[in-house]
Amino acid sequence: MKYQKNVNLKPFNTFGLHCSAEKFANFSRVDDLIDLLAAHNKTEDSLLILGGGSNILLTQDVNGLVLKNELKGLEIVKEDDEYAYLKAAAGETWHDFVLSALDKNLGGIENLSLIPGSSGAAPMQNIGAYGVEIKDVFHELEALHIKTLETRIFNAEECQFGYRESVFKDELKGQYIILNVTLRLTKKHVLNTSYGAIETELAAMGIQRPTIKDVSNAVITIRQSKLPDPKKIGNSGSFFKNPVVSMEKFKALQAQFPSISHYPIDAHHVKLAAGWLIDQAGWKGKTYDTYGVHKNQALVLVNYGGANGNEIYDLSQAILDSVMDIYGVQLEREVNIL
Repeated sequence: MKYQKNVNLKPFNTFGLHCSAEKFANFSRVDDLIDLLAAHNKTEDSLLILGGGSNILLTQDVNGLVLKNELKGLEIVKEDDEYAYLKAAAGETWHDFVLSALDKNLGGIENLSLIPGSSGAAPMQNIGAYGVEIKDVFHELEALHIKTLETRIFNAEECQFGYRESVFKDELKGQYIILNVTLRLTKKHVLNTSYGAIETELAAMGIQRPTIKDVSNAVITIRQSKLPDPKKIGNSGSFFKNPVVSMEKFKALQAQFPSISHYPIDAHHVKLAAGWLIDQAGWKGKTYDTYGVHKNQALVLVNYGGANGNEIYDLSQAILDSVMDIYGVQLEREVNIL
């Protein structure tokens, strides 16, 4: 396997940022990946693995090796009367994974329709939307250790899923490359339509007894109305996590800001809507020539063309500082910064 040199990464990140990779290669077979890593491990070069490039902000050139995951394949590996176990290679786009499940009348991930990125990145982030997270349907994944080149199966407990977190973003960060993901999907569906605007959208569509495809279509419509298409406007989807605060902190905030958007987690914790905090702080729709905050969704930072990663990073920091000053709440970036 040969590397390309000095490759522009603009086509490989959804922000559409111009950054250069010193060395670049893609892989569509595990054997090719092993060969690439075996050669790389003899050097001291840095290593960056790219999936869909939808959860990364490039602020500098990559002085090392970038590997683009293009592993493909979708198959049911086992099933019983209630569940089917659908396996996707890590290079499959996440939305194709969802569409494949829907085509097979398998439920559980319809609420996660149209989330950008690859199937392999989904468990790393424990992606979630409209009341569903990937951990709710996760069965197992297979990953390759970068140094030993040995494969390992991880179950849900071993992945240590949290809110937009997993062991691959923490303890095992940079140690494994995910090869495939298997989800346990339902044949007898229990729909989750109570979160967000799904019920409102279903009513607007005139649907009283929705199917999993109806829920997916409603989610797609909602997302398209709020979120910019990265093929037209560079972005990475939601840039910030929704913060979780104590019940005591929430009550103090609610007394000061009665309309604050929130979601109870348990008796002691409340999740706040980061988009509401950012919007109310005056950032929604703010534009700085080539970049800014999207006009329809305050969680989304955008590159209108020509921006660089440092400009977008600095904007995100200004938003963090502003929310802290007004609400005393520390937001976290959901996007990985390089």
